[in-house]
Amino acid sequence: MLDSNILQQVQDVFAHLDNRYTLSAKIGAGHSAAAQLKEFIEDFVSTSPHLSATFTDANDAQVRFSLLKNDEPTGITFRGIPNGHEFTSLLLAVLNADGKGKNLPDEVISRRIGQLKGDLKLQTYVSLTCTNCPEVVQALNIIALYNGRVSHEMIDGALFQDEVERLNIQAVPSVYANGELLHIGKSDLGELLAKLEDKFGSEETECVEPVERVYDVVVIGGGPAGSSAAIYSARKGLKVAVVAGRIGGQVKDTVGIENLISVSQTTGAQLADDLRSHIGRYPIDIFENRKLDHVDFNEKEKRIYVKGGEVFVTPAVIIATGAGWRKLNVDDEAKYMGKGVHFCPHCDGPFYKEKRVAVVGGGNSGIEAAIDLAGICSHVTVLEFADSLRADTVLQDKAASMPNIEIFKSSQTTQVLGDGNHVTAIRVKDRNTEEEREIAVDGIFVQIGLAPNTDSFRDALPLNQRREIEVDAGCRTAVPGVYAAGDCTSVPYKQIVIAMGEGAKAALSAFDDRIRGII
Repeated sequence: MLDSNILQQVQDVFAHLDNRYTLSAKIGAGHSAAAQLKEFIEDFVSTSPHLSATFTDANDAQVRFSLLKNDEPTGITFRGIPNGHEFTSLLLAVLNADGKGKNLPDEVISRRIGQLKGDLKLQTYVSLTCTNCPEVVQALNIIALYNGRVSHEMIDGALFQDEVERLNIQAVPSVYANGELLHIGKSDLGELLAKLEDKFGSEETECVEPVERVYDVVVIGGGPAGSSAAIYSARKGLKVAVVAGRIGGQVKDTVGIENLISVSQTTGAQLADDLRSHIGRYPIDIFENRKLDHVDFNEKEKRIYVKGGEVFVTPAVIIATGAGWRKLNVDDEAKYMGKGVHFCPHCDGPFYKEKRVAVVGGGNSGIEAAIDLAGICSHVTVLEFADSLRADTVLQDKAASMPNIEIFKSSQTTQVLGDGNHVTAIRVKDRNTEEEREIAVDGIFVQIGLAPNTDSFRDALPLNQRREIEVDAGCRTAVPGVYAAGDCTSVPYKQIVIAMGEGAKAALSAFDDRIRGII
């Protein structure tokens, strides 16, 4: 089943395994994919003498296998055939179990994983063509490897349509924890771990000493602003740390980027990789997958407390936490999240092939989403609150040329409507006439901008009415030694190129204040 070239590559990857691994399969003869899975497993284990397989007939129509290490369960199961994008997830499951994978969690993240409360059964429904699914599967596999009370199962939704329909899954990846929906869409280890902590709690270990880390500058956030701030600070010869959920931040979720000056075209994923590569050219310590607990900016030496028992101490803090998707905040929006209400047209648009959808928002993101969806959906309705579109003229012209895009201005979304399982319509009020009407749709894509990620600082810094951190022309906040840059601040025009510039300004201001003895 596996190509000979792929088998050779896998053989090379597994050449230095130290432990024995068994793919323990349970296959129901009545399942249409039974023979394929058996062939797949046999091909896979042929790549190393450290790999073997066992096969058990299943009474039910199942096709699944679990990964054992030295005959002991790892907590990792694949229900389906992990081909396509999920093939890498299987490779990494073996390598990570052997301690040879990439991006394995450090001491603090490992501690947080181990402190998760209770016995947790995690399941991720995927599509083998989904580019966002593998990162989620791989992250949850790591959590299972590092906590013996956690198990994780990847499920190919295409092979188990009855479950997909019963659960009313309309987007992938869809993650369930102990039978309840935990997460939908693109994610990473840091975000998923934080959601598990919030939902199930963590065991506090009193005997564990906090890890204190001292730096000249600590940058909170790893997007364009944070990356720029870290690089500029390091170029001044300072000892710099970046504390972030992930390098790239919100940018990593962007598909196409065509307005980064001198770079005619790139993607969010590529830009995130480029940011990491550039940071790597300097002696900058990166602490990824971190979640802020609280901060103390009252003294000259600022203290940043991170979940898991880390404390960063520094005279200069640069906040670059960016922003997240802004929600409609209307009735039943939360009820139908992932069941018709979405934020990423690239991730979830394919689920609405030949269906009717609405896009709320007439800025660049909204019109770009409408154009993309028009190539998939039968009809796209764009709803803009203002009396004119805010998108670039070239985008407006493109949308106007597409026959299945309909645009309504001065339209206020007042309610999401559904039948209990999925969205059926959206209620809209005409702001000129006050008349309300319902538009029948199968899905709603919210594209109304971003909300600043500033909750961790609301007691430490002044925020404006939009919850943005107020900064001066040099990115200084009201607290000496604390600076802020990018989408979390009051600076107008939230653009990548502007965030990069603001990050540089914040770093230069911090250095200037340092040499003047202000901090």
